[in-house]
Amino acid sequence: MSKIGLISLGCSKNRVDAEIMLAALSKAGYEITDREDDADCIIINTCGFLESAISEAIEMILEVNSYKSQGVLKSIVVTGCAAQRLKSEIRKELPEVDCVVTLGANGDIVKTVQRALEGEKFDLITPNSNLPLSGERILTTPPYTAYVKIAEGCSNNCAYCKIPSIRGPLRSRTIEDIVGEINTLCARGVKEVILIAQDTSRYGVDLYGQPKLDVLIKEICKIEKLCWLRVLYTYPDGITDSLIQVFKNEKKVCKYFEMPIQHISDHILTAMNRRTTSEQIKAVINKIRTQIPSAAIRTTLMVGFPGESEQDFCELAKFVKDTRFDRLGVFAFSPEEGTPAAKMDGAVDDQVKQNRLDNIMQSQARISQSKNAGKVGKVLTVLCEGYDSFIKRNFGRSEFDAPEVDGMVFFESEKKLAVGEFYKVKITDCMEYDLLGELVKQGR
Repeated sequence: MSKIGLISLGCSKNRVDAEIMLAALSKAGYEITDREDDADCIIINTCGFLESAISEAIEMILEVNSYKSQGVLKSIVVTGCAAQRLKSEIRKELPEVDCVVTLGANGDIVKTVQRALEGEKFDLITPNSNLPLSGERILTTPPYTAYVKIAEGCSNNCAYCKIPSIRGPLRSRTIEDIVGEINTLCARGVKEVILIAQDTSRYGVDLYGQPKLDVLIKEICKIEKLCWLRVLYTYPDGITDSLIQVFKNEKKVCKYFEMPIQHISDHILTAMNRRTTSEQIKAVINKIRTQIPSAAIRTTLMVGFPGESEQDFCELAKFVKDTRFDRLGVFAFSPEEGTPAAKMDGAVDDQVKQNRLDNIMQSQARISQSKNAGKVGKVLTVLCEGYDSFIKRNFGRSEFDAPEVDGMVFFESEKKLAVGEFYKVKITDCMEYDLLGELVKQGR
């Protein structure tokens, strides 16, 4: 049977789509390989959120094509958000690609690969509403951690964002479907489940007439084998008193709020078509810190949005210093074709954008160092993820650290520890974003 490779670019939501496709291909009898030089067909599951992501996808297509020119690889299939966004352009500009599959056609990936391996060149374009919301998966994460997508698409229509046009409006899965999947994952050894969607706090609005994230979390926490439940992408307007109480009271929920706010200037928030004001954002942060003092709050910001004045930026910079977020990321505005923001007046110079980004990140580095220093002497529960032979320390994450975007805890012990197990670690020192410690005992 032919060997299939799959390269997934972009976000964790795209990763879940890839895992569903891998399971379908494996079930059909194809052998899955992670060696690009050994594959008969390679699927490139692209990101198309930003122009930079599209550039990355093009570079990957050209890189993979080198195996084709060597006679090793038979076919290249391109799917994902860039395929959805640039259907005709990919075919026109990249003749190396044998098949372009839009998101709605992911469910037909087995037949698509079969046709591609038979030498056909074709495109499969179907409505994005056909994208499967769930399905069997082959996990590409470590076996103890899994992402679970609770909804697809987005109906927020922020002025800078292509997601609604790429992935369509919000489509939530049922509570029963999600709980059933997590039960299966935990039975397979998953200990940390990470809930994702474009906006998890809007979960259920389309199905139930109102947000149901709080109800969903309560049901998930009843799963006996689940250890940690992490929730990402909760927008500030969706963080209700009820949701905060669920985070506070459910022991399995990581006290970690990932809350993208983008900006704090009301002028910019309005231009972005965000649903919150400066006052509302500050009120939500205050509620979280009052109700759950130990909680970590992560946010993402955007600098250089059209019309962002020096005054707007100074307001943002002061807010960052005053609020002292536990985790923070910054992006420079990128004008994406087809979005309202791309046509707005008041473009900010690229160098000014970069200077503003650097300014915020320098402030955050100092804040992070200070926050980490405050953890010295404390004992944290750490999920062990490996051993660094260079520094001779185990490493892992606490409940306050999400995979790939946050820091790590490096800790000493008398031997290498089991990956995927929990350990009590006393923090002895810190760096800007990482912590150093020593093993106290095994267990949560």
